[in-house]
Amino acid sequence: MQELRSLTPQEIERLQSQNCECADWTRVKVSAGFNPHFIKNTRFSGKIKLGVLENEFELAGGLKKHSCINNAVIHNCEIGNNVVIENIQNYIANYLIGDDCFIQNVDVILVDAKTAFGNGTEVNVLNESGGREVHIHDKLSAHFAYVYSLYRHRPNLIKRMKAMVDYYAGKHASDMGSIGNDAMIVNVGYIKNVRIGSFCKITGAMKLKNGSINSNKQAPVYVGRNVIAEDFIISSGSRIDGGCIISRCFIGQACHLDHGYSASDSLFFSNCQGENGEACALFAGPYTVTHHKSTLLIAGMFSFMNAGSGSNQSNHMYKLGPIHQGIVERGAKTTSNSYVLWPAKVGPFSLILGRHYHHSDTSNLPFSYLVENNNATHLAPAINLKSVGTIRDAKKWPERDKRKDPDKLDFINFNLLSPYTIQKVFAGVSILKNLQATAGETSEIYTYQSCIIKNAALKRGLELYEIVIHKFLGNSIIKRLENTRFASNEEIRNRLKPDTTVGSGEWVDISGLIAPKSEIDHLLCQIESGEITKLKEINNVFKQLHEQYYTLEWTWAWEKIQEFYNLTPATITAEDIVAIVEKWKTSVVKLDEMIYTDAKKEFSLSFKTGFGSDGNIQDQAMDFEYVRGAFDKNPFVMATLKHIEDKKALGDELIERIKNVK
Repeated sequence: MQELRSLTPQEIERLQSQNCECADWTRVKVSAGFNPHFIKNTRFSGKIKLGVLENEFELAGGLKKHSCINNAVIHNCEIGNNVVIENIQNYIANYLIGDDCFIQNVDVILVDAKTAFGNGTEVNVLNESGGREVHIHDKLSAHFAYVYSLYRHRPNLIKRMKAMVDYYAGKHASDMGSIGNDAMIVNVGYIKNVRIGSFCKITGAMKLKNGSINSNKQAPVYVGRNVIAEDFIISSGSRIDGGCIISRCFIGQACHLDHGYSASDSLFFSNCQGENGEACALFAGPYTVTHHKSTLLIAGMFSFMNAGSGSNQSNHMYKLGPIHQGIVERGAKTTSNSYVLWPAKVGPFSLILGRHYHHSDTSNLPFSYLVENNNATHLAPAINLKSVGTIRDAKKWPERDKRKDPDKLDFINFNLLSPYTIQKVFAGVSILKNLQATAGETSEIYTYQSCIIKNAALKRGLELYEIVIHKFLGNSIIKRLENTRFASNEEIRNRLKPDTTVGSGEWVDISGLIAPKSEIDHLLCQIESGEITKLKEINNVFKQLHEQYYTLEWTWAWEKIQEFYNLTPATITAEDIVAIVEKWKTSVVKLDEMIYTDAKKEFSLSFKTGFGSDGNIQDQAMDFEYVRGAFDKNPFVMATLKHIEDKKALGDELIERIKNVK
């Protein structure tokens, strides 16, 4: 705001003639150029600072409205330039209001004491009874929350992380609220102890209490009709609409909650969507999506997950209370009416069909189906690798990243295949081979973690796991050797040497960020020792690990290539590389052909049921094609065929480039 001055006697007289009043006009300060003409029927009290009222707003439908302050009670506020504040039923108290704000038809907006605006709020995620609580804050990432909620076996770490959050909350606490520039607040009921960012739009909300809405120009936040929110933080680019009710929740960047969704004690990270259903004690990692009215997500940790209608879990066995939790690793789906009795753990990119009661842990059998049959869980390892849905999901996630804020809170790795998933594939191969060795290769069924695996499913799982290992390791070696001419095997060996020793050993997925466990452990030790003391420093480490992913991935992949193909760095030759690439080509083509076949099922005769109403079979086929399109022209099918050709060409190019190297 510009330099301020006191009101002149003439201005005071003009304001009073326009039905304005103030017990002490000397406490009202105004900007140079102030004109009292556009302030009417308003009572001021406390310290007041007013900007100029010069510009017009153009509203939807073409209506123009001059900036003004009408029909309001304003206490202890600083108001920027060119605002509309009118029809305030009760009052606005203790707020800094930015330039070009539009505030109309509001009951009350107030701060009544020093508050941290939702920062430091305790959210009992995963365990309703407490013990894994996360204290939310403006800069909360999915990765910070993952460690904070799950690493309770390191109490000093949690103590240090809690101290960082407390420091941040204390630093940003105030007895004055703020409404950023260009915010719009219209037809809203009750707003108390809420900090509202620039370009935020709040229309028709019923109640907002103790929270922060971190809107900005690049990524505005929208809060819509009949929303009730208490003890919350809403991050940039998010939309909360349609009568949603949220209590003790963190809403990450570019999330969308709508159509009466309700959530308590839950965390939603980047690009989550929730409609119609409900969440309780939910850890919704990036891209957790639920659309259906009958779906409950409770006491579970998910990411890149799509919940079918009627999906449900239970954290309560009616003994010691709702104390159980579950983890469904990245990329999982649940079908309609699926159910899981916690505690349980489900491996990455798995599909859950039916009802499951046996507390199984399939985390080292990724890409599996869990199918209910006669009240038992039947497990089909690796079968989801040949599903067109799995590949479609992996392609759509980066395309559906709606984050516009240049300051990203979550560092998301979208890769379907990574050291994290492939290490689980290797573990899955060991599990299946051990089952064969123990029960015999001719056994009809095998039992693992209270799950039943049929002989045919086990053999098919081993085959698919081997294909995907060839695919990942081949991808890695082709990427490492691309765009380089080699004159000798020694030059190839030098290129294959990793740029760093970091990356070997176990990898972890900490809610979207895939990184070596050694580096995450190093970060946690730095926090425990007091070497790292700020939230910003932790987020910077996460950012660096994300940016270095491919460098670190190669360290891991090179070790696995040596182990899997029985090679050594000192003796590997171009001939060995060619053999690996040939296996890679075969595996990629074979997997893509399986996916192509799976996609073709969607265009079979049985899927045309209900098309061509009142017509014959030709009408049915024609109606289906007009609605769904022809199979050979389907964008995904065409992309799959192109992928086969591109990968063949990529492998052939490398083989041609190095086949004569000695």
